[in-house]
Amino acid sequence: MINKAILVGNLGADPEIRYTQSGTSVATFNVATTERWKGQDGQMQESTEWHRIVAWARLAEICGEYLHKGSRVYVEGKIQTRKWQDQNGNDRYTTEIVAREMKMLSPRGGEGGGNMGGGGGGFSEPMPEPPSWGSVGGTGEDVPF
Repeated sequence: MINKAILVGNLGADPEIRYTQSGTSVATFNVATTERWKGQDGQMQESTEWHRIVAWARLAEICGEYLHKGSRVYVEGKIQTRKWQDQNGNDRYTTEIVAREMKMLSPRGGEGGGNMGGGGGGFSEPMPEPPSWGSVGGTGEDVPF
């Protein structure tokens, strides 16, 4: 079986870095991918999809240090859906990409946009099993992020 997602898109905001109780870094950020096509009426159409990305350990630290709002990135990882409870005790579900690899596509020190070529570097993280979401410290709220 294969569970693999590959995205190329732009960050909607700077990554948020948190730490588990054991000190493991966790970065979360959203990446927008936009599809463009010409409609039947000849007008250009577009649809933007937002993807929640989670990176762990050293990859999380690298994302926090080098990625910023507007950065264009290549992200490779697995799709994961997790269940959690909101403040009212209702079951909620979040689907996200757990990043294994990230490549910066924006020019160094620059924002996203332009073509897909360009500078930046790539980083990949050996995939240890992430700790359970209940161990992520921070806000004390029912929602882990």
